[in-house]
Amino acid sequence: MPRTAWFHAFSGIAGDMALGSLIDAGAPVADVRSMLESLPFDGWKLHAEPVSRNGIAGTNVTVEVTDTATHRNASTIFAMIADSTLPDRVKHRSTAVFTALATAEAALHDSSIDNVHFHEVGGHDAIVDIVGTVAALEVLGVDAVAVSPVAVGMGMVGSAHGRIPNPAPATVRLLAGFVTHGVDLGLELTTPTGAALLAGLDATSGPMPEMTVEASGFGAGDAVLEKQPNLLQVVIGEG
Repeated sequence: MPRTAWFHAFSGIAGDMALGSLIDAGAPVADVRSMLESLPFDGWKLHAEPVSRNGIAGTNVTVEVTDTATHRNASTIFAMIADSTLPDRVKHRSTAVFTALATAEAALHDSSIDNVHFHEVGGHDAIVDIVGTVAALEVLGVDAVAVSPVAVGMGMVGSAHGRIPNPAPATVRLLAGFVTHGVDLGLELTTPTGAALLAGLDATSGPMPEMTVEASGFGAGDAVLEKQPNLLQVVIGEG
């Protein structure tokens, strides 16, 4: 039977939170690192550590970057994935996520997909978060992805382009078709990277699907919130 990963995005979704939740649910960090090391780029280290958010234990993922390259265009990232020795499904899914992101950015900046210039998302940490999440799904044998209604913040947040609305315009485009709800917090609960994972992985939107639960975990965001845990839950099962 197919295995599904359902993300409970009650505090939104970001790439590091998605990866952290899957590691917390049982994806070995060593296996994820091994896949990431097949990418033709270096200057990064992946760390995963246990944390607590509002009394709930989870895993916080950070990427230590020793390379100064932070901007890459989409075609460079597509070539990087193609030239790796990642499993075929990981290549396909990772490319689909970056294609979804590039499509949204191209529409916003009147550019072509290949020529879209990623800023924060072109950096090592974002590439590790996206490809690492896809690698963790592969390690756990996940065939399909689903997500609850997705929480987003409000107000304005900083970006490479200066102050922009929250949720970011690219995030809003990527969340087309997903059920969302706003939270009265001036924090980017759902990032373009998190939204691109949902769009690129063809996630279905709704409550937890019928399945036999096999594992679950929580991925932590960096910010500590007073009113709610800054966590993303994943539930994995067959059904």
